[in-house]
Amino acid sequence: MLAIDNLAKHFDAVEDRPLFATVSMRLAPGESVAIMGESGVGKSTLLNCIAGLEGVDGGRVQLGDRDLTALDEDAFARLRRRDFGFVFQAFHLLPHLTLAQNVALPLWLLDRDAVEADERARAMLARVGLDRRADDWPRHLSGGEMQRVAIARALVHAPRLVLCDEPTGNLDPGRALGVLELLFEGIRGAGAMGIMVTHSRQAAAFADRVLRLTSQGLVDAAEPS
Repeated sequence: MLAIDNLAKHFDAVEDRPLFATVSMRLAPGESVAIMGESGVGKSTLLNCIAGLEGVDGGRVQLGDRDLTALDEDAFARLRRRDFGFVFQAFHLLPHLTLAQNVALPLWLLDRDAVEADERARAMLARVGLDRRADDWPRHLSGGEMQRVAIARALVHAPRLVLCDEPTGNLDPGRALGVLELLFEGIRGAGAMGIMVTHSRQAAAFADRVLRLTSQGLVDAAEPS
């Protein structure tokens, strides 16, 4: 389980005004949550804090029995490689690697056998309908295809937690629906946990729960502002 308790982030080290405070949430394996909120409330920053890419000014993030906020930078980096998957709005595929190599990258970082990594990468590309494109280059893909590769890369190493930052923000609505279906089917099928920040109610509807981030914490999206 992922447990977030009273997480707080301030605007900077000098100003004591919180960007958000008392953020608390529980997430079980196979469960996903969408986080919405006004621009500037700190949705992407919250993801970065959960992933240890930004420091926090209070509270705790716990994954299973590990207190992530107590880890040093090196220990968190090792855990992040093993237990986290990421899907970004801008895809972040490496142009000098083939699709299979892009998907295999998390396995390479975990020092997995090269043959095993290639087989798993190609199997994941088959799951997102791109097995025949495994040896192509990212520049030959449409935006929707690139995001499908990014989903395969995020799931190939069987992470415990998948973090998604506006994953369909660069896609037209028709392509976005197919990508979201693949993403959430993949998270549930792997028994992983998923957190997506989005401004789109249509995207948020794919998650099991929808929450709204405010400066005072997370509330049910159905509650009035």
